[in-house]
Amino acid sequence: MTVLLVVDAASVVGSVPDGWWRDRAGAATRLRDAFAPVAADGLPAPASAPAIPGPVEVVLVVEGQARGVPTIPGVRVVAAPGSGDDAIVDLVAGLDPHRDCIVVTADRGLLDRLDRYGVRVRGPRSIPRRML
Repeated sequence: MTVLLVVDAASVVGSVPDGWWRDRAGAATRLRDAFAPVAADGLPAPASAPAIPGPVEVVLVVEGQARGVPTIPGVRVVAAPGSGDDAIVDLVAGLDPHRDCIVVTADRGLLDRLDRYGVRVRGPRSIPRRML
């Protein structure tokens, strides 16, 4: 079974102060597009984390003004009806407990909520800088 990589778009986009707040949907779209090759090729390894070999199932969770970002081949986009954190917890809670899942977020509150599900968590620094 492939690894499920769940990306907290707001947290990852927010980790790079590049003016993303002026165009949240555009920032989420660029992040989605950067993750498209990961589905087949896997996630390259930056210095802070090991690579994740492909294939990988990529899910990008968006919220707020980024809710209109559509799914593309390789990246399923989940538009959170409310909080992105709640959507991520719901997604993880519904997984087979044996499913290998990695959540990418910098949100400490979300990390605490994910503890009980046995998923692995990585911070935005585990994503190669060129993708952010």
